[in-house]
Amino acid sequence: MARIDAFLKLGTQQGCSDVHLAVGVPPMLRLHGDLLPIKFRELRAAELEGYIAEILTHSQNQHFSKGSDLDFSYVSTEGGRFRVNVYRKDTGVGATFRTIPAEVPTLEKLALPPIVAKLCDFHQGMVLVTGSTGTGKSTTLAAMIGHLNQTRRLNIISLEDPIEFVHPSKNSQVIQRELGTHIPSFAEGVRAAMREDPDVILVGELRDAETISMAMTAAETGHLVLGTLHTTSAVKTIDRVIDALPVEEREQTKSFLAQSLLAVVTQVLVKTADGHGRKAICEVLMMTKAIAKLIQTEQSHQIPTQLQMGRDLGMQLLDQALLGAIAARTIDPDDAYTYANEKRAFQKYVTDTTMLPKVDLNAPAPAPTSNSAA
Repeated sequence: MARIDAFLKLGTQQGCSDVHLAVGVPPMLRLHGDLLPIKFRELRAAELEGYIAEILTHSQNQHFSKGSDLDFSYVSTEGGRFRVNVYRKDTGVGATFRTIPAEVPTLEKLALPPIVAKLCDFHQGMVLVTGSTGTGKSTTLAAMIGHLNQTRRLNIISLEDPIEFVHPSKNSQVIQRELGTHIPSFAEGVRAAMREDPDVILVGELRDAETISMAMTAAETGHLVLGTLHTTSAVKTIDRVIDALPVEEREQTKSFLAQSLLAVVTQVLVKTADGHGRKAICEVLMMTKAIAKLIQTEQSHQIPTQLQMGRDLGMQLLDQALLGAIAARTIDPDDAYTYANEKRAFQKYVTDTTMLPKVDLNAPAPAPTSNSAA
């Protein structure tokens, strides 16, 4: 057993999402969003390098010794499966281990909006799941692939960096390919996938113009494409896709989004009301003729109004979703306040008043308006 497995086992037993190891500090666990040190000495450089060396393959060790970061999956004999990032910093090496549950989560267990399951019924087009790092995008996509695998007979090709959840083929055939192991890049992976009779292509990250362009081509030519972007709202997602491609392709890109983008699901993870977990809260955009027109006329700033009015189509703004979850008492209102865009509407729910804006009691009162009573 690798020595690092003891820390991973502890993290798994505590229900942590991540285990952090870095020189100069004790091992740390991320529990319900908070980073907490465990009772252990500060890790020394040679010690941690030894821990990490025990779990690297020969090729990974060579790659890391040249100064490159590493992303890979690791199966611990004690603590389960992990997505790993190994890196170097000023004081030495460091590593982050993201826990991957043994079972693929279901859409129902994640309590995602019902519209997410309906997105899996489409046969062609693009669905983007977005959010900042650590907001559960990969978990949501895994649940969507799991749903497709259970309910439809498809050829599903998943391009990942690295492979996280393992999908045994059920009603569908699921082919999982890993960046650096099976494919040199996401763009090449999409190009190859289109020659492999796919019905669904999952692209782990639309991280560059070439990958975005290839994914768009796949969506336009009769495939359902699922992908992720590190964007924090539906509007920012659309702007990011348009800005990522060359200026001369701008009109073509807007046309693609208007015709082939099916939906954008942007999520954050908010602490549950009991403080013992986190729940995905989603902003949802569904493509409509009105939104398509706003995209083509470069009026994306008006899209939030469409989301606000589109509840009957499954759309919602992030703030609407947060307020709904507060009303249902499923999330912590204080944590919800930190994610809200228009915070004023959330102030009355906050229990920790130190979070609220300070009011200067000595400030002069606002001058009366012309409509004020005499």
